[in-house]
Amino acid sequence: MPTRPEPAICGYGEPVIWLLRHGEAEDDAVDDAARRLTPKGERQAREAGLALARLGITAEACLTSPKERAAATARLACDALAVEPEVTEALRGGDFDPADLAAGRGTVLLVGHEPDLSRAVQLATGARIDLKKGGLAAIEEGVLLALLRPRQIREIAG
Repeated sequence: MPTRPEPAICGYGEPVIWLLRHGEAEDDAVDDAARRLTPKGERQAREAGLALARLGITAEACLTSPKERAAATARLACDALAVEPEVTEALRGGDFDPADLAAGRGTVLLVGHEPDLSRAVQLATGARIDLKKGGLAAIEEGVLLALLRPRQIREIAG
């Protein structure tokens, strides 16, 4: 009987890097870094974690921007993944290399902001995407494996 492949490893044998854009955040904070998630943003974060868990994804690490909306998204999503988020300045804003951040960590969830996440996907894969608030993308070895909109994530999460 054929066996099912390890869920966190897709076709190329390398760990998958998942990118999650923070959920919807309030607009009226004095300091951009202090913007908190709205109730909808909290729901989006929980649903992202549940969807990944239902897909059989086992993240060995989660790295997040230190900005409140991203850190809160990471905490809520990681509840379903049984992993503790780690804050990194590399995801605060600007270009970053997902492979460099994920190196040696196995399957990783990166939680951050736009346009940085979409740009990282483009630099890593050549794919041009628009990652919605609460949306997920998965990359592996220069290939965009998945792009999930919040509505799709909600359906997977159940």
